[in-house]
Amino acid sequence: MLTAEEKFVHSGQVQLWTERFGHPADPTVLLVMGTATPAIGWPDEFVQALVRSGRQVIRFDHRDTGRSDCVDFTRHPYALADLSGDTVAVLDSHGVAAAHVVGTSLGAAIGQWLAVHQPARVRTLTALAASPMGNNPGPAWARALAGQPAAADELPPPTAEFLSHLPVAAKAPRGTAQQRMEADLHMWRVLNGGVLPFNELAARRFVEECYARATNVAAASNHDLAGQRWADDRRAALSRITAATLVLHGSDDPLFPQAHGVALAAQIPGAQLEIVPGMGHHPFFAPGLTERIADLVIRHTS
Repeated sequence: MLTAEEKFVHSGQVQLWTERFGHPADPTVLLVMGTATPAIGWPDEFVQALVRSGRQVIRFDHRDTGRSDCVDFTRHPYALADLSGDTVAVLDSHGVAAAHVVGTSLGAAIGQWLAVHQPARVRTLTALAASPMGNNPGPAWARALAGQPAAADELPPPTAEFLSHLPVAAKAPRGTAQQRMEADLHMWRVLNGGVLPFNELAARRFVEECYARATNVAAASNHDLAGQRWADDRRAALSRITAATLVLHGSDDPLFPQAHGVALAAQIPGAQLEIVPGMGHHPFFAPGLTERIADLVIRHTS
């Protein structure tokens, strides 16, 4: 059974909910979730495996998710640098000078940002289901939605199945709470990919828990707005990363096809690339993958 210490910390004016597991003297693994997803996106089984291996583990709710503060994005817009600043505030508040940073999707972009701009805070980096932080997928998505081919120098857009779900997701906020949850459940089903089984019961419980603990479910859409704000800090060369880096990518990722992970690993000196057969964009609803990802992270952070 996991024993956790819950703590609210401040990043500027934003209050963030955090949860710490394990012994403070052990090496710290900081888990950074993806877009619009709270800390519980990292399943307890995954956290427990890391703690059993002799790590202190910290996970936290991004701003605009879970129990953390929601932001008026119109008045106080934020970008990747601000979300990265939140992770630094989490480490500072827990007295951690440097951590093994494990991020997925948006969380992996945050990890890249930290490894480039705050290298002293990153002992190792694990980037799961990620694209290079300087990649702007907007034009490729627009072309794909219009039925046009991607440009020669672009990384591939999401799969047709993922893109076909976007209109459904856009309509979901206007529906009932149950309809919104069903739309979210379907999104997780799509993100699982089309190869490995999908644990619908676990995903449904996760969606219901997200809704139950959120201050404002709709606020999480601000992450999409933040992702559209581009600045030179995102375009910084990943060749500046000195932390030992593991890039974990699924062969069946519908959001960032495999070429994204290959491109990311190619840009980081000495990065290890691990392609997981059949894995989609989110591994934790596919039976057996939670244990496999945990083992890979444990080996990388040893």
